[in-house]
Amino acid sequence: MNIFITLDYELFYDKNPKLENCIIYPTNEILKIVDPLNVKLILFVDVGYLKCLEKYKNTFPELEKDYLLITTQLKELCAKGHEVQLHIHPHWEDTTYNGKEWTFNLTRYKLTDFSEEEIHKIVTEYTEILERITQQKLTAFRAGGWSAQPFKTIGEALQKNGIIYETSVYPKGVLKSKEQWFDFTNVGFRKSRWKFSSDLTKEDPKGSFTEIAISAFKVMPIFFWRFVVVRLLKIPNHVSLSKGSAVGPSKLHILRLLLWPSYSVVSIDGFKASYLEKAYKFYQNKNLQDFVIIGHPKAFTPFSLNEFKKFINKNERHKDVIVFSDIKKKAS
Repeated sequence: MNIFITLDYELFYDKNPKLENCIIYPTNEILKIVDPLNVKLILFVDVGYLKCLEKYKNTFPELEKDYLLITTQLKELCAKGHEVQLHIHPHWEDTTYNGKEWTFNLTRYKLTDFSEEEIHKIVTEYTEILERITQQKLTAFRAGGWSAQPFKTIGEALQKNGIIYETSVYPKGVLKSKEQWFDFTNVGFRKSRWKFSSDLTKEDPKGSFTEIAISAFKVMPIFFWRFVVVRLLKIPNHVSLSKGSAVGPSKLHILRLLLWPSYSVVSIDGFKASYLEKAYKFYQNKNLQDFVIIGHPKAFTPFSLNEFKKFINKNERHKDVIVFSDIKKKAS
C-alpha cells in the first residue's frame, strides 16, 4: 500500500502569527524523522501567504525577513527531493498588513466565494508564484478547508495550469458552515483513488483528474472528550509546538462530535496521531491502494511526532512512501 505524507504548510490566523513557530520549526522537527529514512514529504503550500509577503516585503523589513526564511526552507526542501504542491486559502486576497499586524478577513474563505474569473486568476497566479520560487512543476491541488465544491470552475482553472491530481476529499467527511463547505458523505472506503471530471466525489473513468483521497477513520465521541481534557490540562507532551487559532467548526458541529460518531482525517496533528496505526490496519484490511496522511506543522505536538515516528519506522513502512511524481513511474 502506498503511503503519502502530506502537510498543509500554513500559518495560524492570529494578528501576529510567528512564521518560525507555525511553519519553520515544526517542519524541521518532522524532517529529523523522515530525512534519515530518505522519506519524502508532500507540502501543500498556502501560496496566498507567499503572495502577500511579496506584496509587502519591500515596505516592511520584518516581512522581507519572513519571505527569505520561508522561501529558503522551501528551496531546501525541494533540493532534498521533497515535493511542493498547490494549496489555496483565498482569504489572503482580502488580507492586509499595517506594519504591526495582519488583518484577516475570512468573508471569502472558500474559492467558490469568488467569481469564475477571479478563481481562474487566483489559481493561475498562485501556481506561477510557487513554481517560480521552487522551480518545481505543480501537479496536485488541495483546497483550503477541504472546500473544493462545486468543482467545475476550480477544475477548469486547475486543468489550464497542468494540475491533474486532487486531494481534498476524505471518506464520509462533511462540514457546512459559513467559512467551510464540503460534503463527502457519498464517498466510502471502496477505493482510495479514482478518475473524475467535474464532481470530485463521482468516479468517471474518462475524467481528466485523479482523486487521491485523504484517508479517514470513524471516531467515537469519547475521542473528542479525551481531546478536550488534554487541551484543558495543558499536558506538555500534548501542547502544540506553535500557538495560535485556526478556522474551526461551529458550536453545533462540535456538539455533534461530542455526542455522535463521526469521521475524521488520518492525521499527524495532536491527539489524532494516536489513530495512525489503527487506521493503517483498517486500510490494509480493505486492500486499498493508498494511505494518505495529512498534517499541519502548526498543530504538531511532541506526542504526535513521536506517534508518527513509531508508525513510519514500523515494519519498514518508510519504503512504501511515495510522492505524486512517483505515480507515473510506478504505472510505467
